[in-house]
Amino acid sequence: MTPKQIFEEQIAGRLADPTEGAAAREIDAVYQFHITGDGEGDWVVDLRAGKVAGGTADDADCTITIDGEDFVNLVKGEVMGPQLFMMNRLQIAGDMGLAMKLQDIIGG
Repeated sequence: MTPKQIFEEQIAGRLADPTEGAAAREIDAVYQFHITGDGEGDWVVDLRAGKVAGGTADDADCTITIDGEDFVNLVKGEVMGPQLFMMNRLQIAGDMGLAMKLQDIIGG
């Protein structure tokens, strides 16, 4: 599993699902992900529009920076976000409250 697969297949699939997509839209936020290292790239998860796209968003409510391997392990549930944050392996800019809802969006 790669970050690209997670964003473009798993997360996009969840947002396309009527039930999960509706729940995600209630969060009413735009997340910017900056993945470093293996699988590096930038993705925008727009919960308002229910879409995932490669690239960047100037209007992101919450920006997450994380290494690709750590991101995959986070999604698999092998490591928790707060643990990565405390180890300075997960950086958050913007609305910290939205970061707390991250597992609901990307969780495996």
